[in-house]
Amino acid sequence: MNESVVQAQLDATVQTTSFDFLDHRYGGKVRDTYRHADHLLLVTTDRISAFDHILKQTIPFKGQVLNRLAAWFFEQTADIVRNHVVSVPDPNVTLAQRCTALPVEFVVRGYLAGHAWRVYRDGGRALCGKSLPDGLRQNSRLPEPMLTPATKAAEGHDEDISRSGILERNILSESLFDELERISLALFERGTQKAAERGLILVDTKYEFGLDDEGQIVLIDEIHTPDSSRYFYKDTYEELLAADQPQRQLSKEFVREWLMDHGFQGLDGQVLPDLSDTFRVQVAMRYIELFEQITGMQFIPDTSQTPIDRIASNIRSVL
Repeated sequence: MNESVVQAQLDATVQTTSFDFLDHRYGGKVRDTYRHADHLLLVTTDRISAFDHILKQTIPFKGQVLNRLAAWFFEQTADIVRNHVVSVPDPNVTLAQRCTALPVEFVVRGYLAGHAWRVYRDGGRALCGKSLPDGLRQNSRLPEPMLTPATKAAEGHDEDISRSGILERNILSESLFDELERISLALFERGTQKAAERGLILVDTKYEFGLDDEGQIVLIDEIHTPDSSRYFYKDTYEELLAADQPQRQLSKEFVREWLMDHGFQGLDGQVLPDLSDTFRVQVAMRYIELFEQITGMQFIPDTSQTPIDRIASNIRSVL
């Protein structure tokens, strides 16, 4: 996509929504969620978060990329576990089955990157009760994919937790945890396969689950998007690893790196920097590139200059 299309959308993004014809709005970091009877309406906005802070500026088309990519991956993994998608009535909206969300994020890591690398770099050789071998370097492939769960915090940082910690605190039963671990690893294997087919490496990701009214497991939230996952380019991985150079990647990590370069890591006393329009365009192009790379499809955005009105109209059409 030409950058001029993104630039033309800078002042027509989805910052937030407030639909008075829907009930029980909950505003998350990226999604605005509404309840309707036995369903949820998930509106994926153009907000972007990092270090548990919502940044002040939005990213054009980001919501469309996330919503459409998640829908695509839900289809690609429906044979592994049932998901919450009922329909996608708008580029930014998913009509979903209501579930009771489980308070654990199932993070799967295939490579030593991001948070896991920072723990390892600082001398840690265990993560969530799982041992890490000596001799690894940043972005090394792990001996096998490992599950590193995290508790979902209502505010602030999510916290790493081990299987034993989850069982001791009665957060999940042993049988439920083990089944969710099996599903998570199967989803990661499928995501790895899909990425490899398109010249990418799925580095790490997170999965969220809920239970329906009958207590059955349902995959919820999003799956294998650049907000929840990290991807490297496969063709240059070994060369860059051997040279101890940063990997070419498609993920939100470069936004975190930009923030760190500008003195922000979400710590007390730090001031959240503004994103320039030039950087906002760059971020949007990264998101679009990942969509096209992983799906093999051209990203054709809805370029409405009144996206909130479009979203409201499309939601009304399915109610």
